[in-house]
This record gives sequence, structure tokens and C-alpha cells, in this order.
Amino acid sequence: MADLRARAFWIVAPGRSEIREEPLAPQSADEVLVRTVASGVSRGTESLIFAGRVPVSLHETMRCPFQAGSFPGPVKYGYMSVGRVEAGPDALLDRLVFCLHPHQDLYVVPASAVTPLPPDLPPHRALLAANMETALNGLWDAPPLAGDRIAVVGCGVVGGLAATLASRIPGVELEVIDPAPARRDLAARLGLRHVQAEEATGDADLVIHASGTAEGLATALRLAGTEATVLELSWYGEGDVPVPLGEVFHPRRLRLLSSQVGMVAAAKRARWDNRRRLELALRLLADPLYDAFLTSEGSFDSLPETMPRLAASRGDALCHLVRYG
Repeated sequence: MADLRARAFWIVAPGRSEIREEPLAPQSADEVLVRTVASGVSRGTESLIFAGRVPVSLHETMRCPFQAGSFPGPVKYGYMSVGRVEAGPDALLDRLVFCLHPHQDLYVVPASAVTPLPPDLPPHRALLAANMETALNGLWDAPPLAGDRIAVVGCGVVGGLAATLASRIPGVELEVIDPAPARRDLAARLGLRHVQAEEATGDADLVIHASGTAEGLATALRLAGTEATVLELSWYGEGDVPVPLGEVFHPRRLRLLSSQVGMVAAAKRARWDNRRRLELALRLLADPLYDAFLTSEGSFDSLPETMPRLAASRGDALCHLVRYG
């Protein structure tokens, strides 16, 4: 693989990006050469990074595997990539694999960093694996129980995945609250009940918040019943987020719980590692229902023109599929 070169998507500075050519490091015996088939842009996190809204205090915490450069830029960032192994150990050769890698057409990583796709999982849907891990980890942090009344505020990718998983627990009564008109259609495709905030039942045993807005968090707290848990799955980036703790928070003895995918949930950490969790996320994505989250697509070459639109969109955009080749 002498003199192989790759093309990668770089955020040059907040709001500006380009595709750069770069040499690949020589491949060692315990590494694989992967040619990308597709990558995905998750609008929430990557929009904040494209806008340069990663707090300085979180520059190291928010680094993704195989990131190059540093925030706010130039930085090569991304964590949803599916490709085919062109060189490496025999067990992986010619296999389709998922990797937490930035947007790049060809890359070399340790063999341990890629996870083979289940035979029945199409590459485009496998891009949702990282988001499915986030939703799964959240439900491990605040597990819904049979018969629970659950409200999910914010039906983006993570909120919608968490809602779909939670809805399959026996006896659960689940409502999705999201003001965007497109979310009503999404909820219908997922088999979920969509309501406006003023129509929600309330008195929930568990509220999952994933809207990424202060208004959504206020709604989540209002819908929680006495001694219920509000699970916070949003990431806000820079800036202060007002939280109405002077209303029902203390009288109802509410529990506000954060969840973050970087560590396996405490309830599972003694028996599960990140790889086992990722393998489960890929198996869960076998259901074609999850294609509903892939709402747009475009070529790798067009990504510098597409990213500003994705970052500026409000409401409709979910996961953007980037095609290579």
C-alpha cells in the first residue's frame, strides 16, 4: 500500500469546511485498510462542532476516535462510517464494518477498532449504530419498567430511537412530544403516539428529554410525576441553559439524570464494554423501521456545500447519508 492517499472532510474554521487530500500511514499487521461505502452526519453534535460551539473546557472530552486537529478548527471529526476491508487479517478481509471514524474515503485503523456488520444489516442503516448506542445507554441509565407511563420530549434521532426501544417494553404507555410538524409523520412511521405539549398526559414515571432546547427541558420537568426521573440525553454545547427548578422540581421530588455515551452505564459497566454494546446496537438496527431516520443524502464531494445547510436546518433534518464512490 505504498503511497496510498486519502481524501478527508475537514472543518477549517467555524462555519467553513473543505475536502483535503492526505497520505495514509503504512499499514501494520494488526491494522485494516478500509474503503468507505457511506458515512453519516448526525445533525445535533456535528452541527455544534461545525459552528465552533464546543466549550474550551470540553475540547479533550469531546474528541472522537481518530479525530485529527483540534476544536474549533482545523479539525477532522465524525463517528459514523461504514466501509469494506480491503487489506488486513483474513477474518475481516472483504467484510463490511462499522467504525467510529471521521468522513474520509480510505483509512487505516487497528483491526480492533472495526466491528463487522451482521449479515442482514444494510450499510446505510448501520450508520445509526452510534446513535443507537446513545439511546441504549440512556435506557440503561434510567431503565423504563413494564407498565410505565413515559414521555419523550424531542423526536430527533436519539430521542426517536430511545422512544422506539422503550415502546416495546410490555405495558408501557408512551407519548412523543415535539413541535416540528415533520415529527408527527416520523412518529407515525415508528408506530409511536405523537402529541403536542399541552395535550400530553403528564404524571409520567419517566421523561426522556432529547430536544436540545431549554423549552423542551422545561416541558420534560412539567410532565414528570411525583418522584419520577427526567433523563437528559441532549448536549447543548456552549452557553447557559435555564432550568426551571423553582416550579414543580422540589415539590415533586424529581430526579434529573444525565446520560452520556462515552462510558457504559453504571448498571452494566461490570459486565459490558463498549464493543459489546456496539454489537448489540448493530443487531437492534436489523429492523427496517429505522430507515425512517435517514432523511437526506448526498455525495462525499458535496459535503462542504451540504454541511452549512445541515447545521442551519431546524426541525426536519435527522441523519444525513454521505455516499462514496
